[in-house]
Amino acid sequence: MTDHSDQYVYDEATGEWKSPEEVAAAAAAKSQVRDSVGNVLADGDQVVLVKDLKVKGAGQTLKQGTVIRSIRLTDDPEEIDCRHDTIKGLVLRAEFVRKR
Repeated sequence: MTDHSDQYVYDEATGEWKSPEEVAAAAAAKSQVRDSVGNVLADGDQVVLVKDLKVKGAGQTLKQGTVIRSIRLTDDPEEIDCRHDTIKGLVLRAEFVRKR
């Protein structure tokens, strides 16, 4: 029996030995930011709000259909950094936007 520890990584969740390529592909899939319908988001994308959102600290509501231009991804795959004319430092959850 060969020693898999030099080439493969043991996945405790599945109980299987996986190649480094499989582990890297799984990590990349987890780190992808997806919008409310499953589209992959990237830096610079335009998104549209899928529901009205009350913005804490700004005292205003962003309406459904509002276009947000030039998003930036954050370290958190559930959040995106957005620029809006009236709100500085806007961070939205990806589940509330759809790629345009």
